[in-house]
Amino acid sequence: MKLVFATNNLNKLQEVQEMLSGHIQLVSLKDIGCFEDIPETAKTLEGNAKIKADHITEHYGYNCFADDTGLEVHSLNGAPGVHSARYGGEPRDAHKNMDKLLKNLIGKEDRSAQFRTIITLNLNGKHYHFEGICKGYILNTKRGDGGFGYDPVFQPEGFESSFAEMSFETKNKISHRGLAVKKLVDFLNSIN
Repeated sequence: MKLVFATNNLNKLQEVQEMLSGHIQLVSLKDIGCFEDIPETAKTLEGNAKIKADHITEHYGYNCFADDTGLEVHSLNGAPGVHSARYGGEPRDAHKNMDKLLKNLIGKEDRSAQFRTIITLNLNGKHYHFEGICKGYILNTKRGDGGFGYDPVFQPEGFESSFAEMSFETKNKISHRGLAVKKLVDFLNSIN
């Protein structure tokens, strides 16, 4: 079975492929000739993941899955949430996003936060949703050179290091995306 992963990130594609049984072949957006920027206009992570998956299914005719991720900070009423990628403005810039976040948290005692990933799978005319959550808190300063996005300012519960200070393998075992992907993979492997 061929399944489109609505991403152009080849590292993410390979990581998920390695977790799947041999019966499922993942293909990227590039592989199917999709080069347009799929709009993410929903007000929720669930909505954006569904928009991306539905776009591929409707315009290209493939079974597909797509994800959307947001950082939700308790004392900021869940912000940046669905706006995480563009929190600091256009164009997307991780350092501007982190700088704005750290500025907005000045003087706030509650720095608890969670990363949340939603995956929508369109498979044979049915929709399935998988969620992964990683709880933690926002550090006062950036720490570490690894990872991407908000990783240098997010420290997961039970760990002394930020995501950006962790090995790729450790982060993937506990991260929001890793947990959501594991649920997706377990589901796909169970139906084959």
